[in-house]
Amino acid sequence: MDLILWRHAEAVVIADGQQDADRVLTPRGERQAVRMAKWLERQLPEGAKVICSPTIRTEQTVTPLGRKFKFRDEISPQATVEHALALAQWPNAKNPMVFVSHQPLIGQIVSSLLHIPDSDLVVKKGSVWWLRHRVKDGVSKTMLVAVQSADML
Repeated sequence: MDLILWRHAEAVVIADGQQDADRVLTPRGERQAVRMAKWLERQLPEGAKVICSPTIRTEQTVTPLGRKFKFRDEISPQATVEHALALAQWPNAKNPMVFVSHQPLIGQIVSSLLHIPDSDLVVKKGSVWWLRHRVKDGVSKTMLVAVQSADML
């Protein structure tokens, strides 16, 4: 199973009286989203399922990908690793999953799956971490397939 974790692109700073979920992408964030979407489109298998946190900035990040997606609270800013992995059906899902989500959740998922202890792993805005689970010779393993930053494309 592949789990592709895409952190939303750069968003505006929250303004007084504004809800965090209503934050929009900056012009730089919009460019990051387009660049990463182009890269992902070349890499993603046809059957990949795309799940998006129910915030404006994640929706704006995933939209340039041009694929259908669903909003799910299990990867919202308040979500837990346990809820996100249950949604992904990790490690048994048949199709690759793309999560468009937030920090610290993405860093926590990566740390958990790669067994990085007590880590506050920081994931750059607009970047993708691609993880793969497989069983080889009867041993279950999770490996890091790719890390891609939108700013490096």
